[in-house]
Amino acid sequence: MSSVLGISVGAGAVRMARPHAGIPHGHVEPHAFDLQTLPVIETPAEDLAAEAVGMALESVPEITATAITYRSEQQARSVRAAMARQQITNYELVPEIFAAVEFAQSTGDIRGISSLVVYDLGSSGLSVSVVDTQTREVRHTERTSDISGDYLDSLIREQQIASGRIAHPADPAGLAALDALCREAKEQLSSNTAVALPSEQGLVLLAQENFESLIMLAVESSARMARDVIVRSDRPVHGVLVIGGCARIPLVAKVLDRWMGVPVIVPESPETVTARGAAMLARPVRPAAVPAPAAMATDQDTVSPAWLSAPPKKGRSRKHGLADESAGEDWIGHHELQDWSARAPRKRPHEEISSEWLAGERGRGKREINGAVLTVSALAVVAAIGLGLGYGPQVLERDSQSSSSDGTTSLPPTSIPRTTTLEPQIIGTPATTTETEATVIAPPTRQQTAQAPEPPSQGPNTFVVPGLPPIVVPTIPPEFFPQAPR
Repeated sequence: MSSVLGISVGAGAVRMARPHAGIPHGHVEPHAFDLQTLPVIETPAEDLAAEAVGMALESVPEITATAITYRSEQQARSVRAAMARQQITNYELVPEIFAAVEFAQSTGDIRGISSLVVYDLGSSGLSVSVVDTQTREVRHTERTSDISGDYLDSLIREQQIASGRIAHPADPAGLAALDALCREAKEQLSSNTAVALPSEQGLVLLAQENFESLIMLAVESSARMARDVIVRSDRPVHGVLVIGGCARIPLVAKVLDRWMGVPVIVPESPETVTARGAAMLARPVRPAAVPAPAAMATDQDTVSPAWLSAPPKKGRSRKHGLADESAGEDWIGHHELQDWSARAPRKRPHEEISSEWLAGERGRGKREINGAVLTVSALAVVAAIGLGLGYGPQVLERDSQSSSSDGTTSLPPTSIPRTTTLEPQIIGTPATTTETEATVIAPPTRQQTAQAPEPPSQGPNTFVVPGLPPIVVPTIPPEFFPQAPR
């Protein structure tokens, strides 16, 4: 049979609660829990709680859920780090205030109370919170360390040393032992009228009247703080829930009842309220779902992304040859199959696709022929512009001068002549007529040093334009000219 575990992490002790088997949902008896307390001595409370959870899970394998309370975000981070060091993941963190309200509602202690003050006085400090029990909304909360269980222990210690019955400890270890003795005396005074505890330093002797007179100012100060929290919350309250180890002191409930004017509820074993409430809130933690690796599937509907479900567009390119277009119908999602079935392209015969591809090849050959014709026409236009501007003789003079100065010979007729690079102002349209006329009227004068060589012999594909070098048109292979279909 499965079970759950609740943990409260306090400054002075770590408390564990495990409900008995067969507890019905709804009303819960306060004593229907197995309780265990681990005092915090040297190990930090968070590490001690993590170790306790690990040992509990090993000793009781039927524990399926664990809930740990926390007071602040800083403590929550410390608890997570401690649990990670123990490699424990099946747990959840719950706020202390929620665990206390959950337990009080399950036991019926706060039945009929919609706005509640939670007064938590522990060993390290006091927390006062105003909570809406229906929505679990915390209206206002404050915490102080001016009053705490350790502070009350120090009051008893100083009173015993001042009385002369106890010698002041000489070292920190003796002081810690005396504090532990004073804490035990405080706990016994919760149910006894006097206490006498022997120690190495002497006898700790204290009556309940003396104890209450020692702590009266501190308790009244805490009641004043609780009343101020109620005022700052701007919400009326209908009851006070007192929890924590110091809630066992009878004077605390008496002072709060006198200062608050509303019912004061002190549950049975108030120091374990949060641990028992955490056990009632514990739920198994579901591990995060890890997506399985995509397997090879024949049905592409289950693995297709959303963008593959879009309808096929017209004129899409084929990158892999003759692709089967019916595959696009398999990429459509189940919810879109009926909408796109009328518009989806049908599969065409292989012969029709082949003829279309061949037609594309023929068109490509025609485009290449047209490109060659356009090239020749462009060269002819450039030559005509050069003649019109009167730059033909200059080009020939430049070629002749460079030939004579370098002492190089002209290229043989079989080689393709080098294309002459024209200046931008010659290619582009002149900006104004005046600039063009000035350029034509006053060309730069140069002295001819040598006669221009005779032009090379014309080949079958060579065109001679006056003022320009011979132009050789490349021969187009016969395979580029398609034959007419028969």
